[in-house]
Amino acid sequence: MLPIVPLGYYLGLSAIIFIIGSIGVMTRRSAIIIFMSIELMLNSVNLAFVSFSSFLGDTTGQIFVFFIMSVAAAESAVGLAIIIALFRNKQTIYVDEVNLMRW
Repeated sequence: MLPIVPLGYYLGLSAIIFIIGSIGVMTRRSAIIIFMSIELMLNSVNLAFVSFSSFLGDTTGQIFVFFIMSVAAAESAVGLAIIIALFRNKQTIYVDEVNLMRW
């Protein structure tokens, strides 16, 4: 028989992953690493949804996870296209060096 893991452990792991992702967004300069950090944050939210869904015995959280994963896949495709376009125009992927709003 498998041991039952308490809900708090899953939520703690989800919070740690979310904090790592938010630190990555705030401190890194590479656009690729920023997008990877955003994916970490989305996955931590998915873990929290699945944890609550399993704890409550409801499938609503798992349905939300399905939609979040589909939006995350679209976000990665669009983000990669933006990164490729920025690299073609500016020859860099560092967000500090790219300023398209300035004349």
